[in-house]
Amino acid sequence: MGAKILVKKLVSKVDVTGMLVKAKFYTSLCLGTTAILSVFAFLFLIPFVVDPAISTILADYEPEPVTCVAVEHVYAEGLSNCSWASCREGCTTAALRCHQILVNYTKTPFEHWQKGTVDLDSVEWDVGETRFFINTEGCGYPPTVNCTTFSKKYGYSNIGVPFPCYYSRTYPNMVVARYSWDDNLRHLILSLVIPNFLFAFSVGVLIYWYCPSCNRSRPTLDTSSYVESFHSKHEEEEEEDFDEEEY
Repeated sequence: MGAKILVKKLVSKVDVTGMLVKAKFYTSLCLGTTAILSVFAFLFLIPFVVDPAISTILADYEPEPVTCVAVEHVYAEGLSNCSWASCREGCTTAALRCHQILVNYTKTPFEHWQKGTVDLDSVEWDVGETRFFINTEGCGYPPTVNCTTFSKKYGYSNIGVPFPCYYSRTYPNMVVARYSWDDNLRHLILSLVIPNFLFAFSVGVLIYWYCPSCNRSRPTLDTSSYVESFHSKHEEEEEEDFDEEEY
């Protein structure tokens, strides 16, 4: 019985309203921070994910890999010699060193060549000596993009060796080494949905809490700032100390 009475006394002393105000204050702070970070995250994703993904969709690549053969590989240095590059590590700065690979491609699926049903010497290339890129933008960031590995795989001693590639049905002279419709669409959806959902949810909750017209349909709660209530308590304590000193 004594324990129950003690628990009831402790519960009765708990300031439920004060706890709700504190919880609302800290939750609002977290929601505001989340909304701000979501905006910056979305602005960051636009040039690095959203724009390349949309460009890839507009290029309309052939989903099945076709057969390509590298016919020329040039390694150049200097800004004037690197007007374009098959691969760049970094998409925001101009390339001072670059690999330029030209390829021929035929629309014959690469799996047919692997099965040995196509004679490479008798192939009529659909497009010849066109620029070859690692992806739509021709650039990326490590470890996803490694231009040294890329150049060794498709250039140098591998010139003349058939390999799979993807050509653009919108721009037939554009050929890339990497393409996946599912991955591209997934990255685009995630980069659009997640930041915007977090921003809309955070702002929506804050509007619902602090918009006067939204609070009419629910019980009123003292929404005074926790910081203001803290200052008022602190001022009261200072006044009490001052009165005691006078006496």
